[in-house]
Amino acid sequence: MKNILLYLCLSFFAFHSGEDKTRIFLIGDSTMANKLPTDAPETGWGMVLPQYFSEGVEVQNHAVNGRSTKSFRTEGRWGKVLEQMRPGDWVLIQFGHNDQKNTDTTRYAAPQTDYRKNLTRYVEEARAKGGNPILLTPVMRRKFDENGKFVDQHGEYPQVVKEVAKALRVPLIDMHAKSREVIGKMGVEGSKRLFMHLPGKMYTKFPEGKIDDTHFSQYGASVMASLAAAGIKEMGNPLLGLLKTTRFADKFEYELPKIAPAVFRKDTFNILRYGAKSDGITLNTTAINQAITLANEAGGGVVLIPNGFWLTGPIVLKSNVNLHIAKSALLQFSNKREDYPLVKTTWEGQDAIRCQAPISAVEAQNIAITGQGMVDGAGQVWRQVKKEKLTEAQWKKLVASGGVLDEEKRTWYPSQNSLNGVKIQKPGIISAGFNLNNCNEFKDFLRPNMVSLSRCKQVLLEGITFQNSPAWTIHPLLCEHITLRNVIVRNPWYGQNNDALDLESCRNGLVEGCSFDTGDDGICIKSGRDAEGRKRGIPTENIIVRNCTVFHGHGGFVIGSEMSGGVRNLFVSDCNFLGTDVGLRFKTARGRGGIVENIYVSDINMTNIPGEAILFDMYYMAKDPVALNGEKNVLPEMKAEPLGEGTPQFRNFHIKNIVCQGAATGILIRGLPEMPIRNISIENANLSCTEGLVCVEAENIQLKNIGLFTEEKRLMQVQNSKQVTLDGIRYQGPIDLLLHISGQRSADVRLLNTDLKQAKKEVELATEVSAKVYNRK
Repeated sequence: MKNILLYLCLSFFAFHSGEDKTRIFLIGDSTMANKLPTDAPETGWGMVLPQYFSEGVEVQNHAVNGRSTKSFRTEGRWGKVLEQMRPGDWVLIQFGHNDQKNTDTTRYAAPQTDYRKNLTRYVEEARAKGGNPILLTPVMRRKFDENGKFVDQHGEYPQVVKEVAKALRVPLIDMHAKSREVIGKMGVEGSKRLFMHLPGKMYTKFPEGKIDDTHFSQYGASVMASLAAAGIKEMGNPLLGLLKTTRFADKFEYELPKIAPAVFRKDTFNILRYGAKSDGITLNTTAINQAITLANEAGGGVVLIPNGFWLTGPIVLKSNVNLHIAKSALLQFSNKREDYPLVKTTWEGQDAIRCQAPISAVEAQNIAITGQGMVDGAGQVWRQVKKEKLTEAQWKKLVASGGVLDEEKRTWYPSQNSLNGVKIQKPGIISAGFNLNNCNEFKDFLRPNMVSLSRCKQVLLEGITFQNSPAWTIHPLLCEHITLRNVIVRNPWYGQNNDALDLESCRNGLVEGCSFDTGDDGICIKSGRDAEGRKRGIPTENIIVRNCTVFHGHGGFVIGSEMSGGVRNLFVSDCNFLGTDVGLRFKTARGRGGIVENIYVSDINMTNIPGEAILFDMYYMAKDPVALNGEKNVLPEMKAEPLGEGTPQFRNFHIKNIVCQGAATGILIRGLPEMPIRNISIENANLSCTEGLVCVEAENIQLKNIGLFTEEKRLMQVQNSKQVTLDGIRYQGPIDLLLHISGQRSADVRLLNTDLKQAKKEVELATEVSAKVYNRK
């Protein structure tokens, strides 16, 4: 019977493949219903659901606030749906919240009698019109007891829905169970952002604020709609084919991360009111921080940095405050290192003592830095500079400006105090015994990150230009729901450790429309270092990066090397990397531990890449990816070591639609003998490079439709790797050797759909290797 119904539905879709759209009707209560703009931010999940279906699907939302299975019918609303229903249409049916109201005879429907009968009638009447009903259990309300244990308020109603679905053989989406899992996982505090927990003076309809644990925020509605879409996928019925796909392998639109936005009251706190002066001389630290404190104490608002030159020391953001920097404003941080006291923070994934960041926040919620103004971190008084990175004239000018040189006369430091830090092992690292009292002799070496946000939630950085950072520029640590939009970072290309963006152990983030020009990594994903990172055990996960450009820097999009807490579920698309040392740079080392997995990359353009276009490297040695003058990057001895908690893992990467013009190496995959890199798929790429493919210590590597346009005569090298599939490899002009296979272990390589006529020699096996090569065109 099930197969017959499936066949009829598929046949109907084929018959209506012309102009007619597949229609989905939604009937239910306020949790599903459309809302008016004046109801903002209240959102029914049925308002979001259409976003998860592809073109050709029409979703009609007939759900109405306050309706039950009884009142939706008696008011004639179901009749209007039935009038237009035609064979092949679908109807999603979800009631229960208002059927419980036993004091209201117009709505109450007892679960075992009227509620059961009403659901049965909806199903039978929809089928009589040729429709396809789907039953949904009611979504959970948010309620926890005094011990933080979740409380179910729906009684018998969800079970009745399940029983009706089973008896009538109707598809079921158990929203009750799915929403309970999500709410419970988010916990008492985190789950509030799903619902209407609103402060006063923010929304027109709710001037006094509101606490409503039944109805959803826009973010909550998107989460609930994704649960419904997941239920459709799980059913595997014909609607599955109508869900909107993405460019990422096997991922639907509803599966992408969802980020709760930061929202602020309109009350404005102009720093001029608190004594700030735009004269380039007055230090405005007190005035700016006072405005932030007062805005926070008033329930939130906008702290305005108006047009002008504003000199300041460290600024500390607080909850519900939007630091807005006007278009023609320059927020200039002090170039006096004594203005930045030592504080406990982190450095490169470890707990450490550093100088206070120019902008920081700790455990703040709903914070932002917005506007089109400029923020300068005075990095020139902090950073050391290597001689090899400057011209002779630039070097002489820098040395003449003051500071000191190291013993080799190859690195400049801004002060002797800064140089002292080079001579100390693990300077400032707390686990090495450093504290706030024993770091003063090398304080200048402990340069701060420019924007340091720790354990913050609902963070927005938008429109701002950050430049001249002392160290890392933007460093969110253990943050959730963070958005960077149209942010610009500009740092000297010769700067060390001045990454543009480092997301460390963060969850649920969006980085879009940003432009980064820096001396170290551009967009970098981290999660702690070595034992401390593994102990923390919090991965960076659920991050979207799109429409970004990176100029210069060691890497365009980077994971690691500090990834000991793990990295997963990243979605990167539509980015340009122009002159970065490496394009896609995934790096780690023994001792890190951690698992990097489920990484999706699509539609990346690169040009003038001095190193690798795509790099997977488990031998990261903390050196520049492209050797400087006088330096050599000597490859390590590839000797197996015992597996342990410090053994890192790279697996499940899906990369496609890549174009690179000019790279030293097209693709380098280098795993460990004891832990190969696994499950890498690269599809649809044109890479103009000196060297083509180097694959060492890897398993299940699939390259499909790859153009390797190289200068060297040997196109590809595979060493100690197995299950390597090279499908549709393209190259130009004659080459001496297509593929060289070497190693101490057996290997198997599949060559498929590749034109071998131009190669003087197709495959060469090293004498010590035992390999199976499958060749099919």
